[in-house]
Amino acid sequence: MNIFFQSELFVNLSYILASILFIFGLKMLSSPETAQRGNLISALGMLLAIIVTLMSNSIISYQWLSIALIAGALVGASAASFVKMTTMPELVALFNGFGGIASLLVGSAEFLNITSSLSSIALTAVFLTVLIGGVTFSGSLLAFGKLSEIIDGKPFQYIGQRVVLGTFVIFAFIMGIEIVADSGLLGISRFYLLISLIFFALVLGILLTAPIGGADMPVIIALLNSYSGVAAAAAGFVINNNVLIVAGSLVGASGLILTNIMCKAMNRSLMNVLFGGFGAVSSSGANTSGEIQGEVKPINTSDAYLILEAANSVLFVPGYGMAVSQAQHSVRELGELLEENGCEVNYGIHPVAGRMPGHMNVLLAEANVSYDLLVEPDDVNPIMDTVDVCVVIGANDVVNPDARENEGSPIYGMPVIEVDRAKTVFILKRSMASGFAGIDNPLFLKENSRMLFGDAKESISTLVSEFKS
Repeated sequence: MNIFFQSELFVNLSYILASILFIFGLKMLSSPETAQRGNLISALGMLLAIIVTLMSNSIISYQWLSIALIAGALVGASAASFVKMTTMPELVALFNGFGGIASLLVGSAEFLNITSSLSSIALTAVFLTVLIGGVTFSGSLLAFGKLSEIIDGKPFQYIGQRVVLGTFVIFAFIMGIEIVADSGLLGISRFYLLISLIFFALVLGILLTAPIGGADMPVIIALLNSYSGVAAAAAGFVINNNVLIVAGSLVGASGLILTNIMCKAMNRSLMNVLFGGFGAVSSSGANTSGEIQGEVKPINTSDAYLILEAANSVLFVPGYGMAVSQAQHSVRELGELLEENGCEVNYGIHPVAGRMPGHMNVLLAEANVSYDLLVEPDDVNPIMDTVDVCVVIGANDVVNPDARENEGSPIYGMPVIEVDRAKTVFILKRSMASGFAGIDNPLFLKENSRMLFGDAKESISTLVSEFKS
């Protein structure tokens, strides 16, 4: 029986089954209704792949395998149970980094293994695994620091930025050529050659992520996710593991597709995101056409209730402020009360709202908001003139009319949800502070805008109470 479980036929069949589970799981992640099952199916596929790999190669004892599984399950369960939705982007950044460092360690161990004889193709895979894994690890840690505001989220730019980056890329590839050729021209041992490559990879990760502004974090999270997948696929080539190649390729491809979607949502190229320094411009310099005209018009919850009660159509536009206040459940309850009152309710979701791709979708799915009620900018903008009330909950940059009206704004040309064209706009904010991009928003001063100051959850809950009474 043990011989069968260690046979090449059983291993390959198990890998095929694991790959099928990955593909179906990834497909199910495209909808909030099936995302939980998709996660479970993908996790089962990975568990199968890990167990079969370890059993077939007699890599580790069952005791150590059990310890590793229990430790990993505890970390995963703790992250799922105790990490708040507001810090989920930081957790995703860390997971990307863990994937990168895991691939780096696999490639390094195989390269330093004196019993292994690696071909030129395998050595090339080692180079790519270490390089991409190191870039992913340090870049993800820096992204974590910016998202958690441990360090300043503004882009770090300096003179000669691209020259410095290009220099480190060249040195990294020199190390890679020496690893593959093994010519001994550099006069250093394999160990120090590997250490040098790891150093250049880690520095490159910092240099690539440091110029990214806070508002571009959804894009860099998706890109780092793609990097971690590519690193895993390269590690699969190093250790000749088919399921790792498949899994890494799926993650790398999906991350790259998501990155492209994020860039299109901001009407910017990937190169502009990486080197444009979005957010480095001060808010005062963002409006070159002159100072914003108008005055703030606050509103209290009682008056807001009267307007909502008479509305025939309401569009909720959530942003990071909804995540901070954990207002998604109150928003769903208010939406249901409006529907009972004969009002048409929808939720406008911008692709880059929040701090990571799909942040708002996840929050609303957690609150059991029907996926059919979620609309994208292209769907709702053409009919925005017919919307009676737009309720903007902590969103800033994705509803900024400067994207259409101010050619001097850094976000000019970016597709936004055009809430300023609705008949009335309620903006739920604690203050008049600008968004994560640090850009002033003239929406706050529009004639049809009303500022509902305070904690979003408390404001929405008060409106719910008004409807119920």
